[in-house]
Amino acid sequence: MPITKKLIKFLSKVKYEPIEHKTVYTAFDKAQTLRIPEKTVGKTLVVKMNGAFALVLIPANKILDKAKFKKLANNWLKKTKQKPVKEISFATEVWMKKNLKGVKVGAIPPFENLWPLARRGQRPGGGLATFIDKALLKNPKIIINAGDYSASIKISPSTFKKLIPDLVIGSFSKTRK
Repeated sequence: MPITKKLIKFLSKVKYEPIEHKTVYTAFDKAQTLRIPEKTVGKTLVVKMNGAFALVLIPANKILDKAKFKKLANNWLKKTKQKPVKEISFATEVWMKKNLKGVKVGAIPPFENLWPLARRGQRPGGGLATFIDKALLKNPKIIINAGDYSASIKISPSTFKKLIPDLVIGSFSKTRK
């Protein structure tokens, strides 16, 4: 299954490059397969914050720093007059399969706009919020998930930011040990 029609339609008004590659299950393996620096490959995490869900995009060479992320999320929630986050965990595979249909778990495109069934997030007006680590935005191009283990998208950070009007940008990853 290459890039879904839903994603192609969503990206139809912007410049991007579809990339087909061998089947991989991690962002690290994707970077190795494509022979590109890990810092240019984004991995999409689905996190649960106080019962609501959000998409989090960090570079493949990093891991989520939950303390930094919680601080950023709470600052954002405060601005939007919402309750602060007490606990951050990862979404279960069962939840992702049920709510993020049409894509494979572990290959979720980081676009909140694609998931109307998951619109129970803490974003004002509902919906999943999308957070991106600043480190990814420093690259001229980034590689992101396209919904399948053998397809990705190459896109400029500026184009990515245009696609998500409510994108939350911060520094919340740390080097993988």
